[in-house]
Amino acid sequence: MDADAVRELCLSFPGAYEDYPFGPEVAVYKVRPLASAGSAVEGKMFAAIRPEQRPLSLSLKCDPALAVQLRAAHAEITGAYHMNKKHWNGVRLDGELSVGAVRDMVEDSYDLVVASLPKGQRESLGWSRLAQ
Repeated sequence: MDADAVRELCLSFPGAYEDYPFGPEVAVYKVRPLASAGSAVEGKMFAAIRPEQRPLSLSLKCDPALAVQLRAAHAEITGAYHMNKKHWNGVRLDGELSVGAVRDMVEDSYDLVVASLPKGQRESLGWSRLAQ
């Protein structure tokens, strides 16, 4: 999966948008309620990538217990650089992990962040994936 495919995937989720709070070299993908688009409501980050970095690596939020399991099973998954390693994985996109596995981890990251939003905001996104 390349940086363009990551961008397309991340922006495919309801309320997702791209931001550059750490400078032009780091694309950050955030989610905010659809009703807040264009307003002062700040989104919550669910993914980050340095598109020019090689090997390409994607930072994703992850349930702490699952993060430990994924890191033990895949050398390509480590604690995310500059992030809370209990809650964030760094996923090396060098072709060793399947595209489906990467997509699942991105979706899980988005779901974890949306699950932390207030009920009304989750509903505005049409989200109902995890038990609420």
